[in-house]
Amino acid sequence: MANTADLLFELGTEELPPVALKRLSEAFRQAFIDGLEKAHLSHGDVRSFATPRRLGLLVESCATAQADREVERRGPAVKVAFDDDGNPTRAAQGFASSCGTTVDNLQRLETPKGEWLVYQVKEAGEATIDLLPAIAEEALNRLPIPKRMRWGSSNAQFVRPVHWLLFLVGGEVVPCRLLDTEAGNLTYGHRFHHPQAITVPAPGDYERLLLEQGWVVADFHKRQERIRQQVEEAAEAIGGQAEIDEALLDEVTGLVEWPVPITAGFEERFLEVPHEALISTMKKNQKYFHLLDRKGALMNHFITIANIDSPRPELIKAGNERVVRPRLSDAMFFWQQDGKRTLESHVDSLKSVLFQQKLGSLYDKSERISALAASIARQIGGDEILTTRAALLSRCDLMTEMVLEFPDMQGTMGRYQAQRDGEPAEISVALEEFYMPRFSGDRLPASRTGIALSLAERLDTLVGIFGIGMKPSGDKDPFALRRAALACLRILLEHRLQLELRQLLQLAADQLGATLEQEDTVEQVYGFMLDRLKGIYLERQVPVDLFEAVAATRPDSVTDFDRRIQAVLSFRKLPEAGALAAANKRISNIIRKSEQSPTREVNSELFENDEERALHQAIVEKGQEIGPLMEAFSYEEVLQRLATLREPVDRFFDHVMVMAEDPAIRANRLALLNQMAELFLGVADVSRIQE
Repeated sequence: MANTADLLFELGTEELPPVALKRLSEAFRQAFIDGLEKAHLSHGDVRSFATPRRLGLLVESCATAQADREVERRGPAVKVAFDDDGNPTRAAQGFASSCGTTVDNLQRLETPKGEWLVYQVKEAGEATIDLLPAIAEEALNRLPIPKRMRWGSSNAQFVRPVHWLLFLVGGEVVPCRLLDTEAGNLTYGHRFHHPQAITVPAPGDYERLLLEQGWVVADFHKRQERIRQQVEEAAEAIGGQAEIDEALLDEVTGLVEWPVPITAGFEERFLEVPHEALISTMKKNQKYFHLLDRKGALMNHFITIANIDSPRPELIKAGNERVVRPRLSDAMFFWQQDGKRTLESHVDSLKSVLFQQKLGSLYDKSERISALAASIARQIGGDEILTTRAALLSRCDLMTEMVLEFPDMQGTMGRYQAQRDGEPAEISVALEEFYMPRFSGDRLPASRTGIALSLAERLDTLVGIFGIGMKPSGDKDPFALRRAALACLRILLEHRLQLELRQLLQLAADQLGATLEQEDTVEQVYGFMLDRLKGIYLERQVPVDLFEAVAATRPDSVTDFDRRIQAVLSFRKLPEAGALAAANKRISNIIRKSEQSPTREVNSELFENDEERALHQAIVEKGQEIGPLMEAFSYEEVLQRLATLREPVDRFFDHVMVMAEDPAIRANRLALLNQMAELFLGVADVSRIQE
């Protein structure tokens, strides 16, 4: 056998879960690679294969055996291994015996800590073929399978019943039994086109044989790209364009081994229904790719991917059209029924739907949000009247037949129904934006009314749930408070809103009133949101010490916080930054250890030397300089101006003893240093910046 050989593994099963197939394949590949590396087996590229009925790997140029290695065991120190006459002690004899040798065959090792007995032997590497069964078994056990199953009389457990196992090194079968299945050199093709066994003489033949004989595109990514191309070409053929959802594409790729596109359609009358409902039905229930026309409007056509190359594709087309029609008819029925009532007519029904036992019904929550959102709208230049009405209607679409059948239509249905009711456009848009952002990276509300609604909804939930003592713990967050906090922070940051976060939280607390059981609810939520804000900046590669430097000043608004972060990032690049950070840290320590609060006033008549006078004059001048800049939020320029204090500060510390014996002089010098520190604290606590 050569020094390296290709390695092939394939586990044949019943149809694997399509949504999980890609994740299972990637996890198996990584776990197998980890096993090879743990066994010290070198290898080349590792390719994965995944279809509904198989998980496979091709490892190129895998070492056929472990390399030989020198094994060294250290025994007792020489001084305790031999007695005064040079005879081996029981310690030396016991060590030699444990190594399977005699004391005469032990070597000595000189170290800075003394001389030791050691046993050195060359250990031959094991053959790869003997190591592979354990590596494969461990990789299979590590797969992210939430619930494993048994089948037949077997005790083996896997996500689906196993039917065959192909395991080769070069042209040699790896002798093993995994998941109650004996390894061999056989694979099986497409369930219908080629159900017979296919002999795989060598790993390199595997993919080609399945493609040419078995009617199977084994590589997940190649099959995925084939489907993408088929869908795009089929769409173009009828004058449309496919809007391909990547998650749907992953799932469809996990459903087929031999993809064949089928173009089908439905009656144009169904296009009266909100297109989001039609698309939801086609994607989620039927796994169809919907099509848009050149203007971006939904077409009454779709593309399904069959797992068979049928001689009569028109039968597959007709079957899919027959299956989807009742679902579309249901959607139309719900749309027509909902049109018989206005959104406003559902307001009273919200009283019977509980939000949380202690926080009341959805009606109660809508009323709280109405008051809070109106206040926010007033502060950001929105329309209070429109915002108040939008808040009262915000949850009414939850009571519609359409949303009861299609839960992901919440918000979207509110927009459509508001348009049908003749509500102002601002309200219609806001009812959908109320739910934005729905997930990480989702778009934010853009209208003033939508922004106010979205913020008010999340702030009320955060303050309410914290206020009744149900804050998140560990991985438990049933009310998605972390997501709510991140959504608020994104809206405030990305829209650059000059809203004071604590004030908003207090307004929410005021609406909840006596419902709150925690006295420090606002501070708890503020701290919680500050932690989420830290996470945002860590993702943006902002060092923790810079974040803490700004957080120490407790900025009023998130936008102001961000300005300060940007200013400190620029300040840190200045050559004076390190020395000034160290000086501020020194000042902080001096004031803390002095055990006396420095006065705010500095008496220039108590100065004893020029360095004190020079620093005082510089501080006064800089205070006057940066005043207008602080009012204009020009924090970056403020810190640049303050950077020039480095020279007088350095001279002060070189020539002045702060802790003078005279109490009055000492207090005056502490006041002087405190004045300087407060100039920087107007922006950030630079003493926290690490050098």
